[in-house]
Amino acid sequence: MIQAQDFIFRARDLGFGLYSGVPCSYLKPFINFVIDSPDLRYVGAANEGDAVAIATGAEMAGVRSVAMFQNSGFGNAVNPLTSLNYTFRSPVLLIPTLRGEPGGPADEPQHELMGAITTGLLELMRIPWEYFPVEADAIEPALQRAIAHMDSEHTPYALVMRKGSVAPATLTSQGRERAPRKFNTAVARACASRSQMLRALQVVAGPDTGAVVIATTGYTGRELYACEDRANQLYMVGSMGCAVTLGLGIALAQPARKVLVLDGDGAALMRLGAQSTVGFEAPANLVHVLLDNGIHESTGGQATVARSVDFCAIAAASGYDDVQSLAQPDEVAAAVRAAFNSGVGPVFIHAPTLAGVPDKLPRPSITPAEVGQRLRDFLQT
Repeated sequence: MIQAQDFIFRARDLGFGLYSGVPCSYLKPFINFVIDSPDLRYVGAANEGDAVAIATGAEMAGVRSVAMFQNSGFGNAVNPLTSLNYTFRSPVLLIPTLRGEPGGPADEPQHELMGAITTGLLELMRIPWEYFPVEADAIEPALQRAIAHMDSEHTPYALVMRKGSVAPATLTSQGRERAPRKFNTAVARACASRSQMLRALQVVAGPDTGAVVIATTGYTGRELYACEDRANQLYMVGSMGCAVTLGLGIALAQPARKVLVLDGDGAALMRLGAQSTVGFEAPANLVHVLLDNGIHESTGGQATVARSVDFCAIAAASGYDDVQSLAQPDEVAAAVRAAFNSGVGPVFIHAPTLAGVPDKLPRPSITPAEVGQRLRDFLQT
């Protein structure tokens, strides 16, 4: 058994500055110590996949990061680990716990199967792993092995935590209270295409502004690329619903950097809990634009449930500082510009769009790994 600070201080010295996760009793002392540390950032995520995406955004922005969670929620993290981290070659350190360890301490029945397959899942996803160190002199070698892999292969590495690995640590910090805002926002009616919106937004979020643009998976990223490929843009593939948490990680790691997230209604619905994390963390430099056409357009035009959802009310209740619904491309662009200049955020803009895709829409000729490295270079120069 080690003391939480033994690991966390050494990890800090090696550049690990942001931790995101979902609690587990095994992780309790670890999370408590990070929360109480004035020079580290802990971001409580709504689910394990969000934690991975937040840590990934911070990593892209130059801060080594950790995603930690109970293995019972491992399934929530599979999507970003396989289609975000692997695809964009973005390494984060994972600390999943091992509830239900075969031959280990007695545990609840829901942990039996996941306990038996946790390490096998890591191997199946090509994520090398070892057990979390339980002796002080084993910490440095474990971290060095993790860093060596992450720096050479650019993919995650896992330290699987067994029960009793870390000595108890009491939480002394008091949780911040952040009351939700109330906005009476009338929902605008769609009058422009997605491409028209994207072209207008590119005017106010070019590389010369220093802003970063994260486009959700599907046609949004492809149309943004078709409008004009730029070094400050990332086109999500897979990892549906993770655009805003990836943007959150970037925004927290670089608070002076403007971050524009271009989301979709289907993607946002898949991970609505992410908005509560954004609202609570309150990054003043993040603008979240939801392009809502009411359908899953890239998969055949099936309707989403967006028509019965008040996205603005959800954003307001989640704690966003400003919420608007705008349909004209020039109005949306002006609102983004104003948000960038105000220094107040996060800002949520609901932008309904007409359905339809440009003819012969190209796919990016640059690979996701190249896009990821290009954005990382943009962020870190």
